[in-house]
Amino acid sequence: MGAPLPTRAADRALARPRRRPLAAVAALAALLAVAATVSYDLATPDPRPTDAPAGEFSAGRAYENVRALATRPHPAGSPANDQTRAHVEGVLRGLGLETTVQDTVAEEAGQLSGAAAGATLARVRNVVARLPGTDPTGRVFLVAHYDSVQSGPGGNDDAAGTSTVLEVARALAAGPRPRNDIVFVLTDAEEACLCGASAFASAHPLAADGGVVLNLEARGSTGPVIMFETSRDNAGLVDVFGRAAPHPVGTSFAVEIYRALPNDTDFTAFLDRGFAGLNSAYIDGGAIYHTPLDTPAAMDRASLQQHGDNALGLAREFGRADLTALRSGHDATYFPVPGGLARYPGWLVLPLALLALAAVAALGWLARRRGRTTYGRLAAGFGLALVPIVAAPLAAPLLWAGITAVRPGYAELLDPYRPTWYRLAVVALAAAVLLTWYALTRRRVGPAALAIGGLGWLAVLGVVLAVLVPGGAYLTTLPALAGALAGLAALGLRLDGPGPVVAATLAGAVAVVVLLPTVVLLFPALGMAMGGVAALFAALLGLAALPVVDLLHPEAGGQRGLVALRARRAGALPAVAAGLAAAVFAGVGLSVDRFDAAHPVPTHLMYALDAGTGQARWLSEEADPQPWTAQYVDGFAEVPDFPLLGEAKVRVGPAQAANLPAPRLEILSDTPSGERRTLRVRVTPQRPVRLASLHVDGATAVESATVNGRQVAGGPAAENRPWGFGVVFHAPPPEGIDVTLVLRAGSRPMLRVTDASDGLDAVPGFRPRPARVGVVGSHSSEMLAVARTYPL
Repeated sequence: MGAPLPTRAADRALARPRRRPLAAVAALAALLAVAATVSYDLATPDPRPTDAPAGEFSAGRAYENVRALATRPHPAGSPANDQTRAHVEGVLRGLGLETTVQDTVAEEAGQLSGAAAGATLARVRNVVARLPGTDPTGRVFLVAHYDSVQSGPGGNDDAAGTSTVLEVARALAAGPRPRNDIVFVLTDAEEACLCGASAFASAHPLAADGGVVLNLEARGSTGPVIMFETSRDNAGLVDVFGRAAPHPVGTSFAVEIYRALPNDTDFTAFLDRGFAGLNSAYIDGGAIYHTPLDTPAAMDRASLQQHGDNALGLAREFGRADLTALRSGHDATYFPVPGGLARYPGWLVLPLALLALAAVAALGWLARRRGRTTYGRLAAGFGLALVPIVAAPLAAPLLWAGITAVRPGYAELLDPYRPTWYRLAVVALAAAVLLTWYALTRRRVGPAALAIGGLGWLAVLGVVLAVLVPGGAYLTTLPALAGALAGLAALGLRLDGPGPVVAATLAGAVAVVVLLPTVVLLFPALGMAMGGVAALFAALLGLAALPVVDLLHPEAGGQRGLVALRARRAGALPAVAAGLAAAVFAGVGLSVDRFDAAHPVPTHLMYALDAGTGQARWLSEEADPQPWTAQYVDGFAEVPDFPLLGEAKVRVGPAQAANLPAPRLEILSDTPSGERRTLRVRVTPQRPVRLASLHVDGATAVESATVNGRQVAGGPAAENRPWGFGVVFHAPPPEGIDVTLVLRAGSRPMLRVTDASDGLDAVPGFRPRPARVGVVGSHSSEMLAVARTYPL
């Protein structure tokens, strides 16, 4: 039998300092100082001017290229794209580098296709330059895409990456030659289908032997550059990243999450071909992503400087390393800490998680033995600690639902234009949930039981993550282990001395260092609509710091009556303050982040014309159309006669038919052979377009297909849909697209051809958007599609 449980709540704590208010102030000040240090470490560096030394990366010099690259939208195949490519070629050739253009047709990488079943291809023109190495052990590839979406000039996405590659090429060419070949790859048609990267990785001679890829992206306009994706078995790569990148921001948790998401960049094409490498981007300021607002002026040059510093440092390190020795047999666990990147081998993940779980169990056993709690209270504390873990991530989306009810235009944005106040509101709300829960349960269960219960959940989650998501296990394992060790130390010290407070503060500092960057980085990564994920980790941070939180509660000791009531009311003040802060932050956000000409409300509109029937419609993907969009569309409907748009329901409305020609379909040959029928057709757009497509009716199976000489997979019949197998071709050549279809003999297919251009100004009935009405960052925004069906 252990010692009897003390009757006073204070005796059920892990710390009971004599000067409680002073201890609380000191502990909170220490944790705030650690939080400030962590936040400062995530800040971007000052941009260097144009007259920086030749061997350094200069955001000022790189920005001159940004301005030249992003004068207007330049999607693949457009005249503006030709001008952008000419600038890139000129810069690289001006550096004396071997520069060529890979002009070919390639299939997509990843899953960006508009064809439900079939193939997506593009004509691409990649710019490739090489800096030969002195004694190569392999090749290092610096990759960015120079095309933009049709709806914006791509000042950040990806003029940031392209200009970084060009400035890094200049810095490397100005210095001593590296040991390994450095290849600069500026890809085309990334936005359409990742086809440029697919073409290079699969067919370019320089890519034949693989190598190390550094892909540079931007999804926003500001914020730290995050290394968010790696190839498998990344321990060697991460070690180089931690040593050679001047500003290494990245987490193994982000890599695990990104691997599970259906998101792709050019990096995907290289991973599919077995390349090793790192993928980096800055992602804050997502409101301008893929919109007309993504201009050079919107760029934070400090983010550009970090992109360049890291890319140049990594290129030099990989350029002199023995690339054959980089391969590891495991992934590393890593995360940012003040001054660098903490990392340890993946094989330690599960042992550390089990050690943390054992340490928490030992803390519970010793706390019970020392009379600070009972097994019953420990069980209650463990069960109740689940409440904030569940409630905080549920409360955040409810808050956001209320905000979007007031400001419905947010529903179409990745993030608000000025999201900081809303992010603070979510963190304050998570704190309010935690503090309210603690105030309601502390007196009955006891501070020690609740603190150990919270650590118990952190440890359990650590084991679960170690098994399912190893790269994320550190987020709960390390705070649990630090908290358990601090608790064990506190139990060996005088309850009313400074030692337990110091131990609790140190454990809280570990939690801040480990968890705060994740909370900060999750907001721009996932957007406010998924702010509940950040709220979850904020709640976990609070659970890890419960002994410090407990210091905020005045202790009534053995007093009863009015004194105890006043103490309980005072203990509720932190929760009330956090709740009020959440409301104030949300209110300030609504006040300062209003839609105006500089921050327009996003809208989505398309125009679709069936040239065969003369029927035209306005289409919108807005679930709740803005007033400007509502003048064109009303109810939901599917648009099966436009298979290019997919099968989702969209808002539709009648439109006046424009005098626009459909693509021409020519039958080049129709040859029966046994049980098969080989049909050769040519699809030729009759106007300048961004893409064209050919779809076969759903009742017809396509055994195989060839598009402009490239064999692609066929597709089975799709009788539940009017249109089945399809080919989507981006940047179609003026002479058209040749498609060979192998069908079953006797089939009488119907073919649907569609092409799409951009811009609605010339469409009858279109009224230009007012200044405060903007364009959603969608690949179909402002699309003008013309289609026709040809029975055979």
